[in-house]
Amino acid sequence: MPVPESDPIVVAPTPTPFASDDAVDYGALERNIERWLATPLSGFVLTTANGEELALSEAERIEIVRVAAAAHGGKRFTIAGIDNPSTLDTLRLADGYAAAGADLVRVRVPRGLSDAAVGSYFDAVTCGAPLPVVVIHQTFSGVPAASPEVLGAVCAMDNVFGYITDHDIRFEGYVRSEVPDSRRFWICNGGLLAYGALMGANGACMWLGNIAPKLCMDIMTLGSLGRFADARRLQESASALDRTIIKHGTPGVKEALRLLGFEGMRPRLPIARVDEDASAQIRGVLVAEGLLE
Repeated sequence: MPVPESDPIVVAPTPTPFASDDAVDYGALERNIERWLATPLSGFVLTTANGEELALSEAERIEIVRVAAAAHGGKRFTIAGIDNPSTLDTLRLADGYAAAGADLVRVRVPRGLSDAAVGSYFDAVTCGAPLPVVVIHQTFSGVPAASPEVLGAVCAMDNVFGYITDHDIRFEGYVRSEVPDSRRFWICNGGLLAYGALMGANGACMWLGNIAPKLCMDIMTLGSLGRFADARRLQESASALDRTIIKHGTPGVKEALRLLGFEGMRPRLPIARVDEDASAQIRGVLVAEGLLE
């Protein structure tokens, strides 16, 4: 299936499954994707922070993209993530992901560069990338990587598909006014879905999409219809899930998915699984919000 033309689009950063020997479990990835194909999730985002990209070799990342693309067989679309401040290396990775079957590349705005350097980086990347680019502005620090004006100018470049926000809604509201309407504008977190729709987001990319894809799609759909009172009621459920699970980081996300029956949901060593108390908290919120009996 090509990238959908209609909104909203809801994608999720796919967690990487690991076997008991800490190797990537590609079979589990295939089976997990088969389960997500039965949900409204629009597509898969591989090799991301939530997918433990920094713990993966480049060969593993490319193979993950290849396996995921083959597993959904064109029924969804695949985005491959790149977090690299080198223009040359970003383009090399983009070529590798294109060959592995990705449909888009998601490129993180480099941190610590001047506005001019950020503009130069994306000018080269968007011109040279073999696939359309999704720009992501998540800095992990709360400090913007570029001004709203520069982020908007980047999004206006040829070969840019869209933009994924950071968590600062005030700042991203400024960015929204700079991004062309012809580009997708996706909110980045399950706790911000309705608020993102209110400021003009027409899609979402967040880890909660793995756990509650229908809930996330419903919120974004209601927001696109202007039914914000209805969206707010569902947002309360999404925010409860977000608040309980993400305080345990990626291990918390993986524990929620393990409880829901997904395979290989252990972090890669040396990161540990959550303890019994955290698991009980996560189970409790999944039950309370109707995702687990």
